[in-house]
Amino acid sequence: MANTIKKVWYFSIEVPDRPGEGARILQDLKKAGVNLLAFSGFPRRQRVQLDFVPEDAGLFRKALSQGKLNIRPKKSGFLVQGNDRTGAVADVVQKLSDANINITAMDAVSAGRGRYGAILWVKPQHVNKAAKVLKAL
Repeated sequence: MANTIKKVWYFSIEVPDRPGEGARILQDLKKAGVNLLAFSGFPRRQRVQLDFVPEDAGLFRKALSQGKLNIRPKKSGFLVQGNDRTGAVADVVQKLSDANINITAMDAVSAGRGRYGAILWVKPQHVNKAAKVLKAL
């Protein structure tokens, strides 16, 4: 099976860096029926930034609006899924490099059973060009 690459919306919030903050938010999303395509969290100054790629952006925003969290404006990224093989991520990165598109950030992981997934971001002015380049993969 070939790679599946699609443009996605992601949202980020900052929360205190203390045990249970991420769990509380993820449980709220679970209760609201929000399915996440990707989730990432990392330290930022004295806080933690949580990035969410929801399947349904409207449902996500509605679920978190009740928690009085400051959700940053949505931004776009790309979700990559495919059969895991040696060089799978290298091929995606090389394609963007060949088109002179810089990747701002990327996370990739083996999903088991011969599959992998990745999420990547490019600068806003390169999103449309990257979409065309990645469509050819």
